[in-house]
Amino acid sequence: MFESTARSHRAAAHDNVAAREGTTGPGGAFGPGGITGTDATASLLGMLAEWLPRQRWFPGQGARLAGVGIVSDVILRAGDPALRHLIVETALPGGPARFQVLVGYRRELPAGLAGAVIGHQPGLACYDALHDPELADVLLRGIVQQRLVEHVRFVREPAALAFAGREPGTPGTGLVSRVLGAEQSNTSLVFGDLAILKVLRRIFPGANPDLEVADALARRGSARVAAPYGWIETDLDSEPVLLGVLSQFLAGAIDGWSLALAAVRQLYARHAGGGGGPESAAAPLPPGTCGNGPSGAGPSARLPFAAEAGLLGQATAELHADMAAAFGSRDMTAAELTDLAASLHGKLSDAIALVPALRDHETGIRAAYDALAQSTEPVAVQRIHGDYHLGQVLRASQGWVALDFEGEPAVPLAVRRAPAPALRDVAGMLRSFDYAARHQLLGRPADQSLTALADRWVRQCQAAFCAGYAARGGTDPASRSPLLRALTLEKAVYEVIYEHRHRPSWLPIPLGYVAAAA
Repeated sequence: MFESTARSHRAAAHDNVAAREGTTGPGGAFGPGGITGTDATASLLGMLAEWLPRQRWFPGQGARLAGVGIVSDVILRAGDPALRHLIVETALPGGPARFQVLVGYRRELPAGLAGAVIGHQPGLACYDALHDPELADVLLRGIVQQRLVEHVRFVREPAALAFAGREPGTPGTGLVSRVLGAEQSNTSLVFGDLAILKVLRRIFPGANPDLEVADALARRGSARVAAPYGWIETDLDSEPVLLGVLSQFLAGAIDGWSLALAAVRQLYARHAGGGGGPESAAAPLPPGTCGNGPSGAGPSARLPFAAEAGLLGQATAELHADMAAAFGSRDMTAAELTDLAASLHGKLSDAIALVPALRDHETGIRAAYDALAQSTEPVAVQRIHGDYHLGQVLRASQGWVALDFEGEPAVPLAVRRAPAPALRDVAGMLRSFDYAARHQLLGRPADQSLTALADRWVRQCQAAFCAGYAARGGTDPASRSPLLRALTLEKAVYEVIYEHRHRPSWLPIPLGYVAAAA
């Protein structure tokens, strides 16, 4: 879908000669040689070598870069301020990596942009242009007007005109941008309360699943995605490369992680104030399984967020059904199931080498993987989200909406786009409930009744989610225990590696789950 649509837009853009604008030749912006002169460019690359490792979206923060090279260099706006679009390459432990950097240039930098400074050149400040509303508007107008600047293409979907409220070619949009502060791997700009532009920082060639999936589902009328309004793209090494996606902004929506944390804080505060004790925490629960614990209690005993977890399960089943309809599904072959189990074993071996504490639970984990390999029940595979957790969903007026279909950024693009069991997303969300409850207990004195309350909240939310998922036609997770158990342990092993490398203080969360489950 993305590739065919992008090709048609590419052809239209090349025919639109009037849209070509903004380049600056020698002696252009800011004096002889311009900002793209040899000396100016060498100076900027030196600044970027220092600046890139300090950005939270840059992998391996704090690393010293041997050097930064330019892959693509396009002036999107000349004058003061100027906007320079760069794709740069540098070496990382896993090999070369490419990043998108939009550099703004001003003779006089407003105080509000001081935190975005990359460095200084004679008479000029160089800074991250995404923090400058005047330059961010260049990107928005580019999409609305379908600009083509050298090999950087701005593509508009028909719905974009509705949010812009004006015809193509009208200067300016009247929507002031602001940068969202929560993201880790990309940068998003919100324009007014109508549109959000997600600018990809680390870029990869090929069809990006974030746009590919959202565009396909929006065209099917799915209410579980924010409709794309357009995108920015280029070509590198004869392949399309997605640079950014403009989508509907869901004003007033709240992410699932924030809602779950608020519910857990309320629960713990009530417990501390005497509103819930060991008797409440240990209240009997009806039989049933989802993940590794009993299902939640009835409505009278329902804990905060359990009802929302049920609705989220329903929305997730709808999302998976929409993705299967858009991209197809099939059953895994016996050989593929064997290969899946073998890959889980391999990941576990790598994890044990890095975190020896996992060795204490190796036997139980491998038994779960072997049970999956020996299963004779068919396992359907389809396109999935791939990085599904509470931080990737929003509670909006139309219900739960999923975000960021990129999958794990560190995973090769071909793997992220490959069909996989839908229960891998379910496993990710089940682990996210566990994180929401446990991370607030880290560093606190041991409280058995509070731990029991956390256990109960996690089990109840997991059970409600699974029940909602089954109610909307998704495969009942409780009926696929070997598959769900293996995939949930796979996710937990991944979490052990991640926390060991990035948040050692959180390592007890996944290790605690593995110890109890294996």
